[in-house]
Amino acid sequence: MFEATSDTPLALPAAKANTKRMVYRRESWTAMLMSAPALAGLLLFVVLPFVMAAVFSLTDQRLLSPNPTEFVGLRNYERLLAMTVVKIAPERDDAGAIGRDDDGQPVYPRLRVLERKNQDLRGYKEIASRDIAGHRYLLAAKDPVFWRALANIALFALLVVPLQCGLALATALLINQKLRGITFFRTVFFSPVVISMVVISIVWSLFYDRQFGLVNQLLAAVSFGHIAPIDWLGDPGIAMLAIVIMSAWQGMGFQMVIFLAGLQSIPGELYEAACLDGANAWQRFIHVTLPGLRNTMIFILTATTMQAFALFTQIDVMTQGGPDDATVTVMYHAVHHGFHRQNIAYGSTITVVFFLFILGIAFVQRRLIAGKRQ
Repeated sequence: MFEATSDTPLALPAAKANTKRMVYRRESWTAMLMSAPALAGLLLFVVLPFVMAAVFSLTDQRLLSPNPTEFVGLRNYERLLAMTVVKIAPERDDAGAIGRDDDGQPVYPRLRVLERKNQDLRGYKEIASRDIAGHRYLLAAKDPVFWRALANIALFALLVVPLQCGLALATALLINQKLRGITFFRTVFFSPVVISMVVISIVWSLFYDRQFGLVNQLLAAVSFGHIAPIDWLGDPGIAMLAIVIMSAWQGMGFQMVIFLAGLQSIPGELYEAACLDGANAWQRFIHVTLPGLRNTMIFILTATTMQAFALFTQIDVMTQGGPDDATVTVMYHAVHHGFHRQNIAYGSTITVVFFLFILGIAFVQRRLIAGKRQ
């Protein structure tokens, strides 16, 4: 009976298969060892804190409290997310006529008055109101600052993402030229990224000073004194815009480097072919540069959006959430409750909800990007 040995042809495939398995196992163990520090850091600094925050959010945990911690269930989530719309009829006198103020506008009872009559409205505070068809519709929440913070951070992301990415792309196109001394300009444009955000925030606070700030001095010089000094950080209408401008300037260097790498990966033959076809500079940018940067732009837009939602340092140093909560953000709101008010449980609740919110945004972005690729 024939028996396969190591010298027979039948034994060669089995030997090769065993060799491949050994190589695969060796590579798997190597990959696990190489990724172990990153996985350990992810587990220690991301997963574990999130689990602890989720546990704390179900309690009444406070810092330096003599009372023992108690389980409260979803009470913190109910306080954070509770929102309602209240329909309010105008006040009427004894004769049934609608009460009016000095300007002839109908007078509506305040939410505090309605709260005394309806216990379900206890703890609610007004967010916004609008008069429609003889009634006032009042949007109220138990934590209106949280909803204002969500609106502020959404506005910040909508403003800073296109501005920062646009500046980064324009700068990358500029420094991608083969000119003498271009390395110096690359270093200058990238330098704000490596400077501490706290230091930059302090310096820009001085720039934004109403009386002696450099920004107002430049505006006055350019307009020959016709532009009055602007209270950049004290005006609720423009405080967030001031934060946007500073943040876009500080962060564009990081995106610039990534855009520069993407530009240098585009084959030069494509530009040569476009020139032979008679394409001008704008047409080469639209039909060659932008398609070549598609994957780079997807990554930068996603990363910049996630970073924008985590806005905290600029707010903490420059405005402390003011004026009138015009610049308060979700992270600042969470830190304020967790450490300033020593309410660890409620601060943890804010972070858990915000984490799920960011996760949803990332999922939607991924779905949209996947849909476009199809």
